[in-house]
Amino acid sequence: MTEQASSATPQQHEAAIDTLEQALSVLWRRARSNSYKVAREVHPDMEPAAYGLLVLLQKQQDMRLTDIAASIGIGKPSVSRQIVMLENLGLVQKHADPLDGRAQTISLTPAGAQALAKTQCARKELFRTLLEGWDAAELEQLGSLLTKLNDSYARDR
Repeated sequence: MTEQASSATPQQHEAAIDTLEQALSVLWRRARSNSYKVAREVHPDMEPAAYGLLVLLQKQQDMRLTDIAASIGIGKPSVSRQIVMLENLGLVQKHADPLDGRAQTISLTPAGAQALAKTQCARKELFRTLLEGWDAAELEQLGSLLTKLNDSYARDR
């Protein structure tokens, strides 16, 4: 616990939690709305939840369905439906797992990788525009705090 946190009264701590909850609620609502736009940029028929799967596959390359489900913390049937949809859209492909012929690995197709990269460039440009008045220290602090928040969520699983 930091010295600042330890000197806060319980009321100050509770007020800070309330402020954070309200700010995150607004951010998450905006993020959900933006998710629809981002997904449609990758492919007009793609569901927003599938964007995260594409990003995961971009980072990890070939993955088994069970590993994908474990990585994102949702059930295998839900992931399977998303993968089938992405496969039908030509964004991912399945291959026989070289280590276990009974299993399959999933990877981005070249078209999927290209569409995802194009969308990511557009998103980064949007962030540049939204955050152009912020200095580097503020951006680093926000990134650090969001990483800490994400780590807290990951421990909660």
